[in-house]
Amino acid sequence: MSVKAKKHLGQHFLTDESIAKDIADSLSLSGYKKVLEIGPGMGVLTKYVLEKPIETFVIEIDTESVEYLQTHYLTLAPNIISKDFLKYNLKEVFEEEPFAIIGNFPYNISTQIVFKTLEMRDQVPEFSGMFQKEVAQRICSKKGSKVYGILSVLAQAFYDCEYLFTVPPTVFNPPPKVDSGVMIMRRKENYKLDCDEKLLFTVVKTAFNQRRKTLRNSLKSLNLSDKLLEDAIFALRPEQLSVEDFISLTQKIAADGI
Repeated sequence: MSVKAKKHLGQHFLTDESIAKDIADSLSLSGYKKVLEIGPGMGVLTKYVLEKPIETFVIEIDTESVEYLQTHYLTLAPNIISKDFLKYNLKEVFEEEPFAIIGNFPYNISTQIVFKTLEMRDQVPEFSGMFQKEVAQRICSKKGSKVYGILSVLAQAFYDCEYLFTVPPTVFNPPPKVDSGVMIMRRKENYKLDCDEKLLFTVVKTAFNQRRKTLRNSLKSLNLSDKLLEDAIFALRPEQLSVEDFISLTQKIAADGI
């Protein structure tokens, strides 16, 4: 029995065992006792995660894959969550316990997976996995890069992000049309920001929604005072600001009384 890849779920099954092992080995296993794999498919990555001295859970929306895992990974069966990661409340499984996230993520929802992880940042000290190469690079890119954007700033505000290696299409069934990239996010020791975190999200998203404009123009909708807009930072475009610059900007906007 094998599982047929389903296009509507963005499934591309990894066939290279050594790459699966390398992804599993990227976890530090520090600061948590449980790990959640998203979209395990037929378990090519799962088998190497199960070798780690940590309790493994998987969440899978594809019922055919769930049946395969239940048949072939008997010890895992109690920890198979047959749900949609994006819609499921993981506190039902983990309550307030910390857990890592790992996976060969479906490209069509990979950025949504990262944003949900950021929402759960208090519980997720480590996040490792495979994305479309461009997405992995974007998450890890620094200011000044053409791909630096909302995802870069918000992920790096809370996590140290590192691009690990590139994976060619030939090691998947079916092969995707693009290269893949493996990256890891390790939560910063001091990840509580010195600014209003909700406001930071608003400022970053608003700024990059008109990324070619200066902040003076892109942030007009926030109704900032003329005095604040005289600050030199508003003459810059969003990709010219580091994470620390965005935190400082958020502090200034908060002080302006937004």
